[in-house]
Amino acid sequence: MKKKDSIIQVQGIDILAPSRAAFYSAVLPGLGQAYNKKYWKIPLVWGAIGTSTYFYIKNNNDFNRYRNAFKLRRAGRPDEFDDSGGHPFISDNGLRRAQDIFKKNRDLSLFVTIGFYILNIIEANVDAHLPDTALDPNISFNPSLFTVPVTNQTAFGATLSFSF
Repeated sequence: MKKKDSIIQVQGIDILAPSRAAFYSAVLPGLGQAYNKKYWKIPLVWGAIGTSTYFYIKNNNDFNRYRNAFKLRRAGRPDEFDDSGGHPFISDNGLRRAQDIFKKNRDLSLFVTIGFYILNIIEANVDAHLPDTALDPNISFNPSLFTVPVTNQTAFGATLSFSF
């Protein structure tokens, strides 16, 4: 009598799942959320990164527009902010201030875009670590309004309770 070889397959937790979700989100924003099967988060990721990228491009284009006009004016040539008579309707100082404003907004938009990109990666990693079944019913969060006795004004309070 021959024994058949058998393989026992054990279902376990995929240890690489959080790092894989983070890697997927780093490669393509929103892909880690799809890997975690949280499809409703993908439009939020794309909306946040797309909106901040749009403002980066818009502010960069406006910065270059005012910068080119300023350079042309310094060279003594007409620019787009001159009227038909050759008189500027924006001063040199106005062009310089516009450049500064659009440069500041462009840089801020870049930092916001990078922040949303990093937040997307962190969110995918954390979401892979915390499955929905791991919620503990013994932990509760209870926000409430109460009246402060001394001032008789309404204030907001929150309690975090642990039950054993």
